[in-house]
Amino acid sequence: MGTSYDFPSDLLAGQEELHQIRAELSALLRRLPWSVEPLDGFSDDSGWRKIERSASPGWTEDEQAEVEKLRQREHELAVFVSTHRYWSDLTGPDRVDARSRLKHTPETPEKERTEQG
Repeated sequence: MGTSYDFPSDLLAGQEELHQIRAELSALLRRLPWSVEPLDGFSDDSGWRKIERSASPGWTEDEQAEVEKLRQREHELAVFVSTHRYWSDLTGPDRVDARSRLKHTPETPEKERTEQG
């Protein structure tokens, strides 16, 4: 099946929080108006498909602050995960494979980890 990696718990926790923050940010951006600043609506059918947007009231200061907070945390976590000391022991294809597996490995709940030993 392939190599199994023994990721440290802080790396797993960082990746899990990164997934959560990205999901939160994505959901928030889907709920917000399409433009940060208030803009009139428009219709454009000169391209290969018609694009229509209704007027955007823009984002409130609180909404802008929430997006900025989530983006900042996403950046911090991405840096933490990508520069973690764990990666220094791996090279080439092993590092790429391990990083891919980490991205697709959900965090094991704390209770299950302690029961497993």
